[in-house]
Amino acid sequence: MPEASVMPQRHRTVPEALDAARAEGRPALSFEFFPPRDEAGERVLWQAVRRVETVRPDFVSVTYGAGGGTQDRTVRATQRIARESSLAPVAHLTCVGRTTAQLRQVIGAYADSGVRSVLALRGDPPGGPGTPWERTPGGLDRAIELVELVAGLGTFAVGVAAFPDGHPESTSGAHDARVLALKARAGARFAITQFFFDPDAYVRMVDAVAAQGVDLPVLPGIMPVTNLRQVERFAQLSGTPLPADLVARLEAVRDDPAAVRRVGIEAATLLCERLLAAGAPGLHFYTLNSSTATLEVCADLGLAGARTTVG
Repeated sequence: MPEASVMPQRHRTVPEALDAARAEGRPALSFEFFPPRDEAGERVLWQAVRRVETVRPDFVSVTYGAGGGTQDRTVRATQRIARESSLAPVAHLTCVGRTTAQLRQVIGAYADSGVRSVLALRGDPPGGPGTPWERTPGGLDRAIELVELVAGLGTFAVGVAAFPDGHPESTSGAHDARVLALKARAGARFAITQFFFDPDAYVRMVDAVAAQGVDLPVLPGIMPVTNLRQVERFAQLSGTPLPADLVARLEAVRDDPAAVRRVGIEAATLLCERLLAAGAPGLHFYTLNSSTATLEVCADLGLAGARTTVG
């Protein structure tokens, strides 16, 4: 017997959430997860989702994974969050491995689930970071084309990626700023950064984008360091420099996992304080599907449970 259809919740878009947070005099708060690889991973994901739900963030997102290899699981996880939680989901979408017609189908599935915000990304090269980019036959070549596709449907708030330390394929910070401005003119309404550790790099990037004559809110992406080797690997893949002083502090306590965790949370909290003081509209946390460290940072900042309304 077919299941009865359920009307999807009407979640806020990211721009609506940012406006509401600003009106309430607080920074917006959001979290990012990656899709599960199996049933055990799905249980871990939903444990993290339910913990995050208790602090009532403004939105959450689910990544596509390197090379777009987890696309179907990303779609299913995002749909489930939209239908079975109070959290407003942001759907990731990349150009990797999909024709334009297939991308339209994914966008339609998101819309049917009540998803109202989409983060439009080119995605990593199918061969992995550092390999040449190859367009999928019949697909799109650049993120700006995906922005135009999603924005042209008229039902989504479209977001894009930003890179305080520079895109791995970029020639300069000025070039990155021009690209972000072009994406904004193509229909992007917000940006979320790659994780980084230098607040000055974020300020320079935001100022450079503003100098292009566009008003694009940019949410800084934060990853608390609780495992030095893991973050070093991520940093190498993304081209994000790790501050020497932070590495030294972590190396000094490398044999004490609890101490490493404390140092990482303290460093993330200080970074967040500096970003908010510099005018960041909110904070976007990369949880790695283990939300406890990010929730500790939020508690240290006095942000847990700050939102006054749900939806």
